[in-house]
Amino acid sequence: MSIELKGNWKKGFAYDVHTLDSLYMGVDEYGHNRWKTTRSEMGELVYQLKYNGDKSAVGKIVDRLLTKFKGLETMDAIIPIPSTNKHRLTQPVVEIARELGARLKVSVLENVLEKQVGGRELKNIENPQERKEQLKENMFLGNVHHLAGKNVLLLDDLYRSGSTLSVATAILYEQAKVNNVSILTMTKTRSNR
Repeated sequence: MSIELKGNWKKGFAYDVHTLDSLYMGVDEYGHNRWKTTRSEMGELVYQLKYNGDKSAVGKIVDRLLTKFKGLETMDAIIPIPSTNKHRLTQPVVEIARELGARLKVSVLENVLEKQVGGRELKNIENPQERKEQLKENMFLGNVHHLAGKNVLLLDDLYRSGSTLSVATAILYEQAKVNNVSILTMTKTRSNR
């Protein structure tokens, strides 16, 4: 199941939803809400890579993307969305971008977009407008790589409200002068909060 994503980009898709079901289990001894979550197949692969550092998930993710999405090899470059959490041992979006780029023979440009170190993690900001404002303050154009007139694929692991991809797309159009931005995410949340 692919999901079309609408925004300020040329075209965009998520491979699948992230979760299929979440059941509230109550508050744990530390005061945190706990959920029993059932993820989609892609959602589980992303979760294992992102939170358990399971790099064997990378090849499986890319296999599924290449089975579903055709024409990705026509892109001039793949640009991974930068992580806010720079301390994570495995940067899932970068790992997926590298594997995808290697298989497609498309350049992966890892430092085109940057986030200031120390910014709040977006997953902790509920309000979409507040999330977008935080991104505008923290995301910036890094190493440009002469992208003017190019067609780029912007890659992220999870589409929530679209704020991250919208701000990144605007930066690429306005500052890097790219021709077209296409979006690909592994998963999409069931709600846009």
